[in-house]
Amino acid sequence: MPVKGIEQVNRRIASTLDKIGGDITRKTLTQVLMTGQNHGIMLTPVGDTSNLINSRFIQVQNNGMNFKGLAGYTANYAKYVHDGGPKNWQKLGAEDRFLEKGFEDNLPELRQIIINGYKI
Repeated sequence: MPVKGIEQVNRRIASTLDKIGGDITRKTLTQVLMTGQNHGIMLTPVGDTSNLINSRFIQVQNNGMNFKGLAGYTANYAKYVHDGGPKNWQKLGAEDRFLEKGFEDNLPELRQIIINGYKI
């Protein structure tokens, strides 16, 4: 007995895989990075100039095989402060390892973003 509509099913599968390999993954990864970084902002030390907190960035790249996401700070002293530099902060609640904690302390929310992002 011949099966009808198999070509349409194959087109839909290919279309869905293209979306997952492109727009869906880019959007989901961007949302994870933004959310983790936003939680980290609450812990980011602020000095006289607010240079550190204003130097944050996210970057999503696709090399054709996979996606790579990066969240960070461009201030030249960001790693030093993040890893436990001097504590001359003017912001209550600021902590060392602020970016790392922004992601680690919110893993359930980040997991849910990923789950929701891939619901098609």
